[in-house]
Amino acid sequence: MKPRIGPRPQKTNSENKFLSRSLRLSYNKIKDLSGLTLIVDHFLAEPSKLAWLDLSFNKIINIQPILCELPELRVLNLHSNQIKSLKEVDQLGKLMFLHTITLHGNPIAIVQGYRRYVIAVLPQLKKMDFNSVTREERALADVWKTSGINTKIKAEKKETAVRDCPLSIQQ
Repeated sequence: MKPRIGPRPQKTNSENKFLSRSLRLSYNKIKDLSGLTLIVDHFLAEPSKLAWLDLSFNKIINIQPILCELPELRVLNLHSNQIKSLKEVDQLGKLMFLHTITLHGNPIAIVQGYRRYVIAVLPQLKKMDFNSVTREERALADVWKTSGINTKIKAEKKETAVRDCPLSIQQ
């Protein structure tokens, strides 16, 4: 397995591992992340220092705990995958240095309150979906989180699903 070479030459160590803190795995039809540790260890000289990970445009359904084994992760691109549950984002709260995330293009992005939920779960975020997180959004997410509105979203989502279902009988 040989990575694509970009415009700049990549530096390697004596074992031919890349001296990089970033890894681009986009457009690879990845469905789950179970082999991520092996890939990171195979290509990077210092896997524990991975700070930028691009997993966009794959077929990922779940955000697996293996991502939390990357303690230095600061930027995580997960846009254009198949993530359907907002609860998947909860696991990423363990990544203390994560300041940028992309999740747009996933089914969760159309859930009402999506952005607020992610900001509430990951309060350290500075950017989400290529947009800065504002003070107002952070304050709103904080109030939202402490007031328990997330349970209301679940109820609204269930109600919307029933209302929009073409086979449901509406009264």
